[in-house]
Amino acid sequence: MSTRAKFIVALAVSAVCINFLPRAYADSQENWRLGMQAYSFNRFTFFEAVDKNKALGLRCIEAYPGQTLSKDTRDVKFHHNMSAAAKTQVKRKLQDAGVKLVNYGVVGLPNNEAECRNVFNFAREMGIETIVSEPPEDAFDLIEKLCKEYKIKVAIHNHPKPSRYWSPDTVLKVCEGRSKLIGACADTGHWMRSGINPVEALKKLRGRIVSLHFKDLNKVGGGAHDVIWGTGAGDAKAMLAELSRQNFKGVFSIEYEHNWLNSMPEIKKCVEFFRKTAAELSDAEYKDIFKKDLSNAVMEPDSWAFNADGVLSPTPDGHGDIWTKERYGNFTLELDFKVPERGNSGVFIRTGSIRNWINTAIEVQIHATTDGSKHGQCGAIYDCLSPSKMAAKKPGQWNHYIITCLDNKIYVNLDGEDIIDMDLDRWTEPGKNPDPPGTRNKFRTAYKDMPREGHLGLQYHGNPIWFKNLKIKSFK
Repeated sequence: MSTRAKFIVALAVSAVCINFLPRAYADSQENWRLGMQAYSFNRFTFFEAVDKNKALGLRCIEAYPGQTLSKDTRDVKFHHNMSAAAKTQVKRKLQDAGVKLVNYGVVGLPNNEAECRNVFNFAREMGIETIVSEPPEDAFDLIEKLCKEYKIKVAIHNHPKPSRYWSPDTVLKVCEGRSKLIGACADTGHWMRSGINPVEALKKLRGRIVSLHFKDLNKVGGGAHDVIWGTGAGDAKAMLAELSRQNFKGVFSIEYEHNWLNSMPEIKKCVEFFRKTAAELSDAEYKDIFKKDLSNAVMEPDSWAFNADGVLSPTPDGHGDIWTKERYGNFTLELDFKVPERGNSGVFIRTGSIRNWINTAIEVQIHATTDGSKHGQCGAIYDCLSPSKMAAKKPGQWNHYIITCLDNKIYVNLDGEDIIDMDLDRWTEPGKNPDPPGTRNKFRTAYKDMPREGHLGLQYHGNPIWFKNLKIKSFK
């Protein structure tokens, strides 16, 4: 078989098994689970909260006592004293939605064994992992006994000052010498309302954090309200970095207590912030995209090569693009590139079919300046979305890309500047961009329907182009 024929066969093999369906939601940190505290939707029923949880792509939820169960049963409240019939309805609803009930609270745990057992029995029956409470200090001997018996955790919640546990020092005091089944439900927003730096509070509670009511507020002190994570005064990124440093494993419950009737757009942005930051903090290992001998590449024979300094470029007689044999879905890709005057290239991501790359690949543009089209600048998602700023260095200098793909989201950082924040789900029509509405692009596939997994590629556009330090880490 000729080398040309071998190349055609490789293309054919690469074209099979294309998956056009979005991947199921999975956190980028293996041990971090993100879900809703249903109290965020306390103007709605528990069943509606489950539906909203599912719509956000989240797979776990924390319930609280007292929420109306459903529109059809307005006289029934979600509670550990629900009837057997109501509990069956809840289990069926959760199963149908693919959502797991992981936490329950804030609920009372008094120094009364019968009352506490009632809550623990309910938690065991419903598959709840953690009971969230603010118990009296004299109840902890009983609570510890029940935690060990039922193998269910109790997380101590902190409402703002002057509540019993507003200070992390008080939480540490009641946990001292106790089983690790007892710890903190760290409410980062309530710490801010109490004038406490949430990062410092997390540091104090290292090893005792069971779960979180994660928040970011517009300011520290009274009168503060929730804002999109990463935009407030709490330094949400530093909080997540501290939890990563601690090797925290557990549930983050979004408790968004603002804009009660229309909070979904803001919560969606919180989810996006969490996933992107978790990906950045992930300890997943980077690996080289291409082997030095390019044995794991799909390309025209001898058309690309690494030099002695580890720089990948087209050979003098070469032509055609270079592709990975491996397919990638959710990942962070890092690479350096250098482009000459008037140079033009690109990075292809999630290419469903190498043969039909034009309509199954997303291109992150590389260009010395711009190719003259509306979305042709260096850093653009070609023909679809321009970068928020021009960040590329002058031709002939090395640039650094960080490209992160998480299901429907694509983020691009060029030389330290965040320039692309793209939601593929907004590109709903073939050949059209959403901003301004109806403006044209050249693709016959709506970007919403582009493959969410595929090959990576580097474009040869007839110009010299150089790449180095090509590394990727993949997420679930």
